[in-house]
Amino acid sequence: MIDHTLDLALFDRIVATGSLSAAAREMGLSLAVVSKRLGLLEQRLGVRLLNRTTRKQALTEEGQVFHTCCRRILAEIAEAERLMTQQSDTVGGVLRISAPRAFGRRQLAPLLVAFRERHPDLKVHLSLSDLWVDLVAHGIDVAIRVGTLPDSSLVAQELAPNYRVLIASPDYLARRGTPRDAGDLQQHDCILFGNSPHGDWRFIWQSETVRVQVRDTYVVDDGDTAHELALHGAGIVQKSIWDVGDDIEAGRLVRVLPELTIPASPLHAVYPHSQHLAPRTRAFVDFMRDRLRAAWRWPAR
Repeated sequence: MIDHTLDLALFDRIVATGSLSAAAREMGLSLAVVSKRLGLLEQRLGVRLLNRTTRKQALTEEGQVFHTCCRRILAEIAEAERLMTQQSDTVGGVLRISAPRAFGRRQLAPLLVAFRERHPDLKVHLSLSDLWVDLVAHGIDVAIRVGTLPDSSLVAQELAPNYRVLIASPDYLARRGTPRDAGDLQQHDCILFGNSPHGDWRFIWQSETVRVQVRDTYVVDDGDTAHELALHGAGIVQKSIWDVGDDIEAGRLVRVLPELTIPASPLHAVYPHSQHLAPRTRAFVDFMRDRLRAAWRWPAR
């Protein structure tokens, strides 16, 4: 196809310059190459395009029709390239985003309003799911994801740290007691998220890693459901501080074992590839990184 496009351009220049030799000089090719490519083009089309003598050349009737088509096609290619070059500097079009449900509702939605104020020509399609989504199959430009990435072919850019805490409702702790150390968690009902259903919880305590096998009393695949279970006294759960901070301040939830640090699980922007990244995707990633790092300054302890 690339060779065919070159042949169109070559034929156009032969007609425009009036000779094969002039077209060869203009395109930086040898006369032999130009003559051969013209011959192959005529052979492929099954018609003679030019009547040639040693002194002059003239378009055949078929050549005139073909040249008109060539000019139209080459003009459309030039216009397509112009539009793409123009768009490469413009944040517009449709940005398709995938994000976890809780993050999308509580954090991302307000930020999207501010982002579009900067880029009013942009349209946003937002899909919320706590499950991993095939970005290519679903046509997703960028996904927001927490923690370790399962697909190494994806590009991941860290947006911000994601501090997590152990929490439970006051009612649950009044009924079951407050754990005094990590080992006590084994005696409690725990709410596990879908990506860690086996109850292997890890903590940092005085620079040492502590592992606890907790009860899988509840296993859910939705962050909001885990949140609601905790609010209703179902048990102890690990949640991001941005998700439960308001509930802690209001007394609806209580931190459990605050002296334990849950290992970092950063928030990432994930996209299929970084080469020729669309301006809208790059602008969104940069915007989210700047906003989240400025806002999420909650200490690890």
